[in-house]
Amino acid sequence: MIKRLRRQLPNFDLSISATTRKPRPGEEDGRDYHFLSLEEFEKRLARGDFLEHAIYAGNMYGTPRSELDRAAREGKDLVLEIEVQGARQVAEALPEATQVFIAPPSEETLRERLVGRSTDAPDEIERRLTRAREELAAADEWKRVIVNDDLDRATEELVQLAATIGAPKPAEGANE
Repeated sequence: MIKRLRRQLPNFDLSISATTRKPRPGEEDGRDYHFLSLEEFEKRLARGDFLEHAIYAGNMYGTPRSELDRAAREGKDLVLEIEVQGARQVAEALPEATQVFIAPPSEETLRERLVGRSTDAPDEIERRLTRAREELAAADEWKRVIVNDDLDRATEELVQLAATIGAPKPAEGANE
């Protein structure tokens, strides 16, 4: 959905998250994620380098504040692809940010998608599904929920929303 959004609205850019997980085949540091050791991630977290952070599937993930600075310098609207823990932190730090909860049509569909990716072992898929159940239970915290039951329809809904609101830009000189 985000790739399609960016093709239709080129002013939107995707934030590159930092993670402590190992790269998957074909992933590249600085393009897909900023791959960090646990020690480096914790050091940056202690310095306040992350807008948000969370533990997901046994790994640390976070949005570097430098991603917001980069987007602001480039005049881009920034999309964060994050989970519920992080989204709550963003809502606290940037209440003007627009948040959208993207939901799968069902747990079974989500299972099929995870299995179809062929990137995770069965036990990892089960951990992800357990986490997804917890996150889906929190969906009512968001004003905007898009069910990704049909990629074309869901993407169009996201594009229409993004086209009308845009992402907030940090004030000049702000760290966030």
